[in-house]
Amino acid sequence: MKFSYRFSNLLGTVYRRGNLNFTRDGDSVVSPVGNRVTVFDLKNNKSETLPLAARYNVKCVGLSPDGRLAIVVDEGGGALLVSLVCRSVLHHFHFQGPVHSVNFSPDGRKFVVTKGNLAQMYHAPGRTREFNAFVLDKTYFGPYDETTCIDWTDDSRCFAVGSKDTSTWVFGAERWDNLIYYALGGHKDAIVACFFESGSLDLYTLSQDGALCVWQCDTPPEGLRLKPPRGWQADLLRRREEEAEEEEEEGEEETTIRGKAAPPAEELQGKVSYSRLAKHFFNKEGDFNSLTAAAFHKKTHLLVTGFASGIFHLHELPEFSLVHSLSISDQRIESVAINSTGDWVAFGCSGLGQLLVWEWQSESYVLKQQGHFNSMVALAYSPDGQYIVTGGDDGKVKVWNTGSGFCFITFTEHLSGVTGVTFTATGYVIVTSSMDGTVRAFDLHRYRNFRTFTSPRPTQFSCVAVDASGEIVAAGAQDSFEVFIWSMQTGRLLDVLSGHEGPISGLSFNPARSVLASASWDRTVRLWDMADSWRTTETLGLSSDALAVTFRPDGKELAVATLNAHITFWDPERAVQTGSVEGRHDLRAGRKELDKITAKQSAKGKAFTTLCYAADGQSILAGGMSRFVCIYHVREQMLLKRFEISRNLSLDAMEEFLSRRKMTEFGNLALIDQDAGEEDGVAVPLPGVKKGDMSSRHFKPEIRVTSLRFSPTGRCWAATTTEGLLIYSLDARLLFDPFELDAGVTPARVRAALRKRDLTGAILMAFRLNEKPLLHEALEAVPWAEIELVCSSLPEPYVEKALEFLAASLETSRHLEFYLIWAQKLLVLHGQRLKARAGALLPAVQFLQKGLQRHLDDVAKLCDWNRYSIRYALALSRQRGVKRAAEHGDAEDRDAEDGDAEDDLHLLGRGAPGSS
Repeated sequence: MKFSYRFSNLLGTVYRRGNLNFTRDGDSVVSPVGNRVTVFDLKNNKSETLPLAARYNVKCVGLSPDGRLAIVVDEGGGALLVSLVCRSVLHHFHFQGPVHSVNFSPDGRKFVVTKGNLAQMYHAPGRTREFNAFVLDKTYFGPYDETTCIDWTDDSRCFAVGSKDTSTWVFGAERWDNLIYYALGGHKDAIVACFFESGSLDLYTLSQDGALCVWQCDTPPEGLRLKPPRGWQADLLRRREEEAEEEEEEGEEETTIRGKAAPPAEELQGKVSYSRLAKHFFNKEGDFNSLTAAAFHKKTHLLVTGFASGIFHLHELPEFSLVHSLSISDQRIESVAINSTGDWVAFGCSGLGQLLVWEWQSESYVLKQQGHFNSMVALAYSPDGQYIVTGGDDGKVKVWNTGSGFCFITFTEHLSGVTGVTFTATGYVIVTSSMDGTVRAFDLHRYRNFRTFTSPRPTQFSCVAVDASGEIVAAGAQDSFEVFIWSMQTGRLLDVLSGHEGPISGLSFNPARSVLASASWDRTVRLWDMADSWRTTETLGLSSDALAVTFRPDGKELAVATLNAHITFWDPERAVQTGSVEGRHDLRAGRKELDKITAKQSAKGKAFTTLCYAADGQSILAGGMSRFVCIYHVREQMLLKRFEISRNLSLDAMEEFLSRRKMTEFGNLALIDQDAGEEDGVAVPLPGVKKGDMSSRHFKPEIRVTSLRFSPTGRCWAATTTEGLLIYSLDARLLFDPFELDAGVTPARVRAALRKRDLTGAILMAFRLNEKPLLHEALEAVPWAEIELVCSSLPEPYVEKALEFLAASLETSRHLEFYLIWAQKLLVLHGQRLKARAGALLPAVQFLQKGLQRHLDDVAKLCDWNRYSIRYALALSRQRGVKRAAEHGDAEDRDAEDGDAEDDLHLLGRGAPGSS
């Protein structure tokens, strides 16, 4: 259980590509993020990434009307049937080709996917268990180019499909006698979206050039007539009905419906026909402002359109009256969605990775999140584990809340890529280094950059570290091979440490002593004594270039990662090597797409570039230019577990072997970009080029792990990767992990001891079983007056177990005061004995501190508001007393009460939260 870390959440990336969806209640947004799917709960202010992953980046997501199921389709056509209730994959399927969109019918019985120039209708999975969840019902042909969008009527009788050939096709979901298919023109560009009116067959179509056509149908939905079977079909239907009475039918026969460009005149008599009522054009600012996405709310007749320039419009149909218009981004709006009530509109911009939720009636943001534009390169946990700070190549520093998964502040003062981030011991100051030649300190109280450290001559800083007191800031230079030391209080440069003969690759302060370790590419690690004029105490010689260095939490061991994929462990006091781990075969770096050799023969990237000790110091976490993260036991020098952080084949360096299918006599097919020039939906070919613009290039990002950190609580660890900020946490819900268990300890005996009021014995047996519900039952059965007596009788091995359980319970329990009394009595009664094992108990204590700090912030904020509300009520009552005194003519009382009321209102205005 100690290393049963599982994928928990994905931070730092909120939207990549694909369509956005609102859940049935309208409170959550489902956003595709790489090859994963994230659900943003707007009501509870939380985000959760589903524990599933597709083989490629997710292209489209379809939600069932009841909100229980979702179909996730990736770029390669692979589909996952996902249960949103239990957050698990129910079925795997492959559509044998790229899919553009998927849409469930309103009754939830069928769904349609658009693939190439055709549409396929499948039977949706029901509540009964089936061998094959997706059964193909019909295949619809008609469009001559790729299909782009789908929309259903309210009664699930018909659906419309838009295409890039500027046509929109209306198909019948059943065999209607008067409607099999109908083709609509009227546009001069590719169809972006099509929508049916509520309770009608009337249709709206929108094209990429900003044109809106309003189509009226001469037949109501009730006027559709089922086509009676004839000939052999009638005999077959009768035979099937007879067989259905004897046994249940197991499958259905696939049919194909082919549309015709010009049906015969006799077929048009009595058929459904459409007529165009109006054609509207959006206000365009130029050819670049093409329409890219749209959504329609049928109940309120509200049309939302997004454009390539980042502008969106709200129109009321069918009058086409403009309700609202705003520019929310400077990038292309890729997807638009509107919730069930019509109040919130979600926008996804893939250029910058933005996800915005706009409440158009109040004209305010419900959600505004954006990840790093380029890859993240550094991260750090706050001392209490509540926050994570990340730095990226885009020069931004973002702070994320680990509880909600949202970024609540972004610092943009750096002018170049951020290379290192760290927290001070207080947790309220962030120190960052950058390639722009500055080291900056940010205050989390006032959200400002209050210190900027610079060097005498311009240099590029590659790493940063802060000592345990938070008074000394050190940064390593990449070009001058020096270490610069500043004072946090004054901002002055204290000293420049020289001696390295290569770029500085890592810095680490000893947590217990004022000793700085600096790793360099000159194959040495130098130890500098901060208390003795910053002189070099020791120089550790290495067998290869040093890439990362870190101290153990107790400061008694040093770990160094080198270029030859070794991790060496050193005793900093005696300057001797105590152990070594070779991780070349454990790292298993992948083969790049353009490499001509296998991954095993390649020597590129086979080294660890980031290290981090666990909270107890017994194991170490290592990662590098690979999709694997390894945990090693330090004393035994063996691999404990290896985590595969991604299986996304859309990223580079994921495969191990050569693919013969891509090797031709003309070279590697990976050199040919099939999608060049079509990112914005418009292909501008050069002369002689058949497809795409060969001057445009798309690249596959390479999978890599740039930074790793264990949480101070020891319950989770985080990694900055190509896909984002991955969080792995301990998941003990399905694990049975007893402690000193014997055959006589059972839940029945625990409850029997509680009935006999043997509270200590019941709690000890509950800890030996180590089941959370039973532990809650045993602890909460103790009266608060007897907590001190029970705590004093607990043996020492169970005190640590009790602290860990209390810390976990404080995260979710509503019995705050009860568990606070437990924590206080345990620490007071066993404090002296716990000091001897302070290093081992540090993760449990920090986990407890994290829960207490979170409750302190919440309760303190609530108490502040209550205090100001009470003072405001008192001020109003005194003002009423002034008026009553004025009516009775008591001048002395009036002056006294008036002065008190003015003082209270003045203090209220000065001290209220958020007031200036």
